[in-house]
Amino acid sequence: MDRTTPEPGRLETEPVACARCGESAADTPPTWTCSVENGVRRYICDTCARANIQAIESRLDSSLW
Repeated sequence: MDRTTPEPGRLETEPVACARCGESAADTPPTWTCSVENGVRRYICDTCARANIQAIESRLDSSLW
């Protein structure tokens, strides 16, 4: 298969923001979820992840949540 390796994400020292609600954190908390959609890494805070757990586990595109 001809798959390219995605570029490394952000540096660990860069702040992150939730792709759903915009909550920010200085570093990625261990309770946050990370997903890759269309080659873009997205972080979801624990509150948004809990509210959308069924959609996440069903692998629905986040635009459908």
